[in-house]
Amino acid sequence: MGHGMNEIRRICTKPIEIAVTRNIKSLDCGGLPPLSRVQACLDAPRPKTLFSLRIHNSARYGRLFTCFCLIAALLATAGHARAARLGDLCDVQGVRGNILKGVGIVVGLAGTGDKAPAAITAQQRMLERLGIDVENLKELKSNNSAIVAVTAVLPAFAKEGTRIDVKVDSMYDCKSLEGGMLLETHLTGPGMGETVYAVAQGPVSVGGFNVGGGAGVRRNHVTAGRIPMGAHVEREAPSRITDGERITLLLKRPDFGTANTVQQALNALHGPETAVALGAGTVRVTIPEEDRADLIGFIARLEALNIETRPPTRVVINERTGTIVVGGEVMVKPCQVAHGNLTMRITATPQVTPALPFTDAQPVATQITELTVEEQEAYLMPVQGTSAGDVAAALNRLRVTPRDMISIFQALREAGALEADLEVM
Repeated sequence: MGHGMNEIRRICTKPIEIAVTRNIKSLDCGGLPPLSRVQACLDAPRPKTLFSLRIHNSARYGRLFTCFCLIAALLATAGHARAARLGDLCDVQGVRGNILKGVGIVVGLAGTGDKAPAAITAQQRMLERLGIDVENLKELKSNNSAIVAVTAVLPAFAKEGTRIDVKVDSMYDCKSLEGGMLLETHLTGPGMGETVYAVAQGPVSVGGFNVGGGAGVRRNHVTAGRIPMGAHVEREAPSRITDGERITLLLKRPDFGTANTVQQALNALHGPETAVALGAGTVRVTIPEEDRADLIGFIARLEALNIETRPPTRVVINERTGTIVVGGEVMVKPCQVAHGNLTMRITATPQVTPALPFTDAQPVATQITELTVEEQEAYLMPVQGTSAGDVAAALNRLRVTPRDMISIFQALREAGALEADLEVM
């Protein structure tokens, strides 16, 4: 009896190491007594090992706490795994918005409307279509109206009476749509004939201003605006998402690895041959017979499924705005970077030469042009194998401008040192 108690004490005081990796299929505790007093300690990074658990045993705690510990370990692992909802990765084929378009007239402008003869003629035709007779074109030269292009997106499954946002853009020489009102405009869809799917009307919000005089000040684009909830849906757009037995998932970012992962996850959940990856961006799913009566619930469960994916290694740059977005896992191979900068400044100083006294001559205005060229020293910066974020931080310390940084990233890509796709907007 004493020997048995001593053995239990020996087991209960010995710590147990459990390594938790990304690919967990089972967790075997080796038939040890119930577990308690879990101390989760993050170890140094190891291949495929997320963290380890140091567990002490105590016979006075039951199996309930043991299960809690194991569930906590799995939940912690799920937090470290890069999982995403299937609904965020894919779209269901047939569930899509439809572009609506139309041409309308905005009235109520304070002298900032169209002036072009073609615009005035178009206004006359549109007013006649609305039942307003215009005998003399001079009546339309008040510049208080403008011809605009009206667009909207009809969401999938939008029913009659649904309200949607509308975008309004000037088509001619209108200076500003501020304070304008869009008259009733019929919106049709591309490839849908002349069928009217929505009707738009309402005040235009431009989100800016335009002040003119001897000098002008403008903020944002005042020749384009929006009408929030400015259109009423009159007809539902046709849509089809299934043939009764199958649906098709379209990956938002086609990738063979992601398509294969989605296929394996769906087959593991609903049985083999349920899902078939037809390519890098398409996965065909056969609807189980027991779920065909509840298609909405089946698709909702699919969208809620967590899929482990690898984030894309991509660097996105916008040369017009100087914006650089670098993915967290983008790496740079060892290399050396040298970048010089050439700055050229041209300044023009106005100078007025007064006229000679007692003559009819006028003062003469001239400009004195001065050209200055400055060449900065090139910095030679050794780059060890590191992340692109660290490279960007080092370039910031050297006070490299965003546009120069864009050139450096492009050169790194051409040299093969940047282990990522470079996307230029």
